Amino acid sequence: MFVLAELKDNVRIAPDQFHLKLVDAVRDEIDRKLANKVLLNVGLCIALKDIVSLKDSIILPGDGASHTEVLFRYVVFRPMVGTVITGKIRNCSREGVHVTLGFFDDILIPHAALQHPSRFDEAEQAWVWEYPLEDGAKHDLFMDVGEPIKFRVSREIFEETSPIGPPKAEAQTQQGASSSSAVASATSQEVKTPYRIIGAINESGLGVLSWWDQQGKDEEQDDEEGDEYDDEDGEGACEE
Repeated sequence: MFVLAELKDNVRIAPDQFHLKLVDAVRDEIDRKLANKVLLNVGLCIALKDIVSLKDSIILPGDGASHTEVLFRYVVFRPMVGTVITGKIRNCSREGVHVTLGFFDDILIPHAALQHPSRFDEAEQAWVWEYPLEDGAKHDLFMDVGEPIKFRVSREIFEETSPIGPPKAEAQTQQGASSSSAVASATSQEVKTPYRIIGAINESGLGVLSWWDQQGKDEEQDDEEGDEYDDEDGEGACEE
């Protein structure tokens, strides 16, 4: 789930940080720059592990800061496809179940990857697994907000979210206030998530933890009742 990524960067240390040791100043600057940020095709940066090497610092003309090429290792959150993770249900929508890990919220379990058959309850705003019983009836198992849920990572999606520059000249020359507001509205709606995880729970043992905890308790209770019945049969045979 967490991996070490070896990265290289040119770190700028401002003059007001020159009183610190170079290593300490570099550490602070790297964490300020990367902590809780997503690097494209790398993952969510968590914390600096260590510094592998520091090259000589230079001061560029017109800039009083020092610039140092640094090779370092950073702890990154990027679970492998197939990894099983336990999180909590953040909310549900028709799209599926949204899960949070506390430090990472962009996890979606699509409705097609839920236990089958499932339905979306509009009143409860929750997905419901219609668990089939032996007599042909169905028992509703709700996926409520805040419930711990175990899922398998099925896919990861990285998206480039860096600015791509000012709007084209054609867009700037559009006439009418309505056209301008429409362009602004469309731009504001194009909010991209840099890193998303797609999960699945459509296999035995995955899903809301309480489902399987209760099933385990029921099986233990059935075993205990079976043992008591066997003991009674044994005592009866001895009396005869």
